[in-house]
Amino acid sequence: MEFKDFKNRISKLKKMPLPGENAHRKLAPMMRIKELEELEMEQLNPQEAGVMALFYPDLQQKTRMVLILRRTYKGVHSNQVGFPGGRVEPEDRNMEHTALRETEEEVGVPQNSVEVIAKLSRLYIPPSNFWVYPFIGVLDHTPELIPQESEVEEIMEVLLSDFLDDDNLVNETLSTSYATEIEVPAYKLNNKIVWGATGMMLAEVREMLLRI
Repeated sequence: MEFKDFKNRISKLKKMPLPGENAHRKLAPMMRIKELEELEMEQLNPQEAGVMALFYPDLQQKTRMVLILRRTYKGVHSNQVGFPGGRVEPEDRNMEHTALRETEEEVGVPQNSVEVIAKLSRLYIPPSNFWVYPFIGVLDHTPELIPQESEVEEIMEVLLSDFLDDDNLVNETLSTSYATEIEVPAYKLNNKIVWGATGMMLAEVREMLLRI
């Protein structure tokens, strides 16, 4: 989709009701659905994080979204695809500020250049015990994306048309640090499998974009 058309439509999201859990479940692994149903949240004391689904024009004025491949490290999200974002820090004014600050740190997009369009439904991530708060943001120009060396293995610039293409909704069998040979619904974007919490949040983003 041409970015000009996308920008004209995206403001409709501001008044749109969130699909929330109904969208999340479409990309939720079966084990995650069962896990969430059995949790007693008041006993978990989760940490909080903010992430950004950032859209912008490429040099051909096609609409793209930025995702990141995280570096390999000793943790449950090692070498997985996710949104730019991270945990709340004491100096953050609010969750939106967290998402903007972390996006600047991880991919080099200045906070004051992003127009935040919508706050999406929060999602609990059991393996890391986090509430994650996603936002949709728009940048009016083609950015110079700079990966944070300590956190980001690769920046993924995903065409909106690929993200919305039903052919890129797949089922994969994966093994992780906490599960072996599990079948999961996922997106195949830029030849990488995007699943789990990121896939669930993307499902809400996708459903809202399809409505406009």
